[in-house]
Amino acid sequence: MGYKRVVIIEFGGPEVLRMIEEAELPEPKSGEVRVKVLVTGAAFMDVMIRKGKYPDMKEKLPFSPGYDMIGVVDKLGEGVIRFEVGQRVADLTIIGAYSEYLCLPESRLTPVPEGLDSAEAVSLVLSYVTAYQMLHRVAKVKRGQRILIHGAGGAVGTAMIQLGKLLDLEMYGMASKPKHELIKRLGATPIDYKSEDFVERIYSLTGDGVDAVFDPIGGDNFKRSLRALRRGGKLVAYGFYNAVLGKGGSIPLDFIRLKLWNILPNGRSTTFYSIGALRQKQPGWFSEDLAKLFDLLAQGKIKPVIARRMPLAEARRAHELIERGEVQGKIVLTVNEI
Repeated sequence: MGYKRVVIIEFGGPEVLRMIEEAELPEPKSGEVRVKVLVTGAAFMDVMIRKGKYPDMKEKLPFSPGYDMIGVVDKLGEGVIRFEVGQRVADLTIIGAYSEYLCLPESRLTPVPEGLDSAEAVSLVLSYVTAYQMLHRVAKVKRGQRILIHGAGGAVGTAMIQLGKLLDLEMYGMASKPKHELIKRLGATPIDYKSEDFVERIYSLTGDGVDAVFDPIGGDNFKRSLRALRRGGKLVAYGFYNAVLGKGGSIPLDFIRLKLWNILPNGRSTTFYSIGALRQKQPGWFSEDLAKLFDLLAQGKIKPVIARRMPLAEARRAHELIERGEVQGKIVLTVNEI
């Protein structure tokens, strides 16, 4: 029996994504399970990988992208004891999930509770864990504090607004005008990055700045985000949107700036967050945080904003939408039906 998967044939634009057919299903090794993928996300991280801009990516071309997934255990490798065939599982795969089947180590998988919609569940794996960890593990935001969220209308931004609302945070969200209604509905004050100077706007709204800024844009935006902080505040950088899309900035230089700014005696601090790096450093946190988020979803305390549900065959189209910044919330790719 064969299966289909989307691969990157060379680094470049959305056109380098191709659907191919493999002749035989992958076989799980000892300690692995074979997963029939139900859904995966299309995220900016996948765009970085496709463009060859993702740090420390050593995988040889061609390979399948796919940063997150929800699937069903299809076959057990030798020695697997935590899971059963037919059980739904989640993982932050980094690569590989744009595939009907893949094999993963048992130790990496998190069980998915019964009753959750798979598309909503996969929205938690990358986007909500990222937002949750930046708020709680990195910035350590306290109840009632002020935050500024760049890209507030996207998958991570909408997740952060919902999680911030649970902390009664005073929230300001950067986005283009078409996304302002969504941001207001979720509980933040929108700021138009195209027509407003956000540093001036933040000071006019707050008087002395915010306690934390979450910035995936990079380049000069990092410098302005630092200025929007009140004394004691923290800039959490977690991406390089401008550099990846050729709109300014440099990934290596941005890293250096963040480190140098921490030396300055200005009462503000900076850090860079990577969900993959933090998982390597603290492997238990990822499953712990994802399980908490599954519980919040089950209780109806969070509700992922799903922009579109598209078949895996439309992965190229999904990437085009992400690069144009048109997505409100998360794009979910349907890979298999249960």
